[in-house]
Amino acid sequence: MSSFFIKKKVISAAPNKGDLKRRSNADDGKGRSKKFNKRMDEEISSDSENESADPSRKQQENEDDEIEETPQEKKLRLAKLYLEQLREEEDKRAEQESFEADLIAGRLQEDVLEQKGKLQRLIANELIAPDPAEVRLLRGHKLSVTCLVITPDEKYIFSASKDCSIIKWEVEGGKKVHKIAGGRKGTEARHVGHTAHILCMAISSDGKYLASGDMNKLILIWDPVTCKHLYKLKGHRDAVSGLAFRRGTHTLYSASHDRSIKVWSVDENAYVETLFGHQDMITGLDCLSRERCVTAGGRDRTVRVWKIAEESQLVFHGHEGSIDCIQLINEEHMVTGGDDGSISVWTVNKKKPVSTVKQAHGSHGNTGLEQPYWVSSVAALHNSDIVASGASGSHNSSVQLWKCGQGFRGLEPLFSVPMTGFVNSLKFSNSGKFLVAGVGQEHRLGRWWRIKEARNGLYIIPLKRQAQEQEVVQ
Repeated sequence: MSSFFIKKKVISAAPNKGDLKRRSNADDGKGRSKKFNKRMDEEISSDSENESADPSRKQQENEDDEIEETPQEKKLRLAKLYLEQLREEEDKRAEQESFEADLIAGRLQEDVLEQKGKLQRLIANELIAPDPAEVRLLRGHKLSVTCLVITPDEKYIFSASKDCSIIKWEVEGGKKVHKIAGGRKGTEARHVGHTAHILCMAISSDGKYLASGDMNKLILIWDPVTCKHLYKLKGHRDAVSGLAFRRGTHTLYSASHDRSIKVWSVDENAYVETLFGHQDMITGLDCLSRERCVTAGGRDRTVRVWKIAEESQLVFHGHEGSIDCIQLINEEHMVTGGDDGSISVWTVNKKKPVSTVKQAHGSHGNTGLEQPYWVSSVAALHNSDIVASGASGSHNSSVQLWKCGQGFRGLEPLFSVPMTGFVNSLKFSNSGKFLVAGVGQEHRLGRWWRIKEARNGLYIIPLKRQAQEQEVVQ
């Protein structure tokens, strides 16, 4: 019994194959479970390390998740972007149109003020007297220079003389670009050009036409670029003494010693009409944009404003002698000079000068018998407060610059540029950067006396400024 019990216990203590297999599987499961848990721990720690090491990657993944959208949402988003772009472009366009409108309105207002003669550029106080060494002399004419014009682009100057020639000069280098030679008296039929003293010239505002008038009653039209002769205008019965193109057009006004003013259409090479009124030979003429011109009547001592469309004229009195030169400052004001030695500034609203300077260039002669130096030329920088005058008949002649006072009342001397001879013509460049004086040994309109020491030529006077100009409305 006892042996059997022991055997049984031993047998029961020894595991069978099924138990061993189940135990083995259990052990393997525990081992694999431990390995799996260990591997999972490693993966989790690795992911946490990657997340802490690269936070931007997680942010990018989140953004990628957020960007994901349906086709309808994408269409809606693109439509909103397109509408926003259209709105911005419309705002920019409206802003640009508003700016351009303001600019145009400002220009129109300036044009209106300019037409009314109320826009004035104040630059007189900024001018600096030039160094005498900076004044250039261009020589090429054999006899006295009588008139000159500056091209609108300010690159060239045309000068004419009693030697019947016209010379085209380059402003920058002072070189002679072209010369239209004068002919002798009696060669009019075959000579292309002038055969008598040239008294006046004008150039159109677009630089397309150059006109010149002479003592032979002729007006010749030239191409300023090629200096080729284009037309010949006939009609005056005495010397042509004044020419001016209406600004912005090819309408030409001419004045003559026959006491008449004629209107021409240069484009059509045609005569338009004649105006009468002066009682003596006309010595000067000028015009700007309006359909009107102003003239100086010489010994009849009148200044006249001709309203072409209305077929009327305004008559002004003020000088004590012959009025030899005239120039418009703006559409409402003008400056004149005469052999009484005075300079006068006029407005079209008054019959008398608003300001006059007597003996503007001094006088000469014995005590008690003093005679003023003639004012043979005047010039004005358009729509500004600067005018210039030139004297004649002196070894110590000069070009004098003046400042116009408020409302053009009063003239104050700025500085003078000395030169010898008759200052027969003066012109400002459009920009006001320089002034050109045509000088000769004799007066433009006669041969009363001669200054042998004078040089026939052009003096280019630079006009420098200290600061920017100002504009005021009168």
